[in-house]
Amino acid sequence: MNIISEKFKDTRLLRKKYLSNKPFPHIVLDGFIDTDLLDAVEAEFPDLSSISNKIEFDNQKEVKFASKGSLEFSSSAHKLANYLNSDIFLNYIKELTGTKETLISDPYFSGGGYHEIRSGGYLKVHSDFNKHPQLDLDRRINLIIYLNKKWNSKWKGNLELYDQYDLSSPMVSIEPIFNRCLIFSTTSFNFHGHPDKLLCPEKVSRKSFALFYFS
Repeated sequence: MNIISEKFKDTRLLRKKYLSNKPFPHIVLDGFIDTDLLDAVEAEFPDLSSISNKIEFDNQKEVKFASKGSLEFSSSAHKLANYLNSDIFLNYIKELTGTKETLISDPYFSGGGYHEIRSGGYLKVHSDFNKHPQLDLDRRINLIIYLNKKWNSKWKGNLELYDQYDLSSPMVSIEPIFNRCLIFSTTSFNFHGHPDKLLCPEKVSRKSFALFYFS
């Protein structure tokens, strides 16, 4: 099984772009995943406010929901996660990013899985944690797949990437549209976020599926 679009098979070309992109190594890939599978993941996305295994963030830094572990994943989300955590994809992402260390997936989905931000929510500019909270591993790579069909740019919610020496304005702004994949390196200086409050209607939310890779 291979669920990655054929147009993204050449990791050599992708790696060159990934490593040269500013303000830190990253790449945006539109139409990354098999559409039928991602349609199912989107259709089966749960209301994170109502599930038992969730984390609710409500503070000055962020207002959002995230799943806790994989128990609440739908069958399609399990299929997606299993592939993205497989040796096949680990080798792919290692080559794409030029990572020298052997990459390790996270069976605990610490910080990974479903993410949802509702109207009024936000994610202030920040850099990510570097160590796995349960395992003695260093976090190397972030992967985010957006699940938002018919997204309106007026709702805000773009993920913004910042140079570490200028957090006043973003260098890159990424609209969270359906089947857009963002991959970027995890360091103490990968500042990103969407600091403006989300302006989407109450019945709409900003959905994504995230995985992190370690060494």
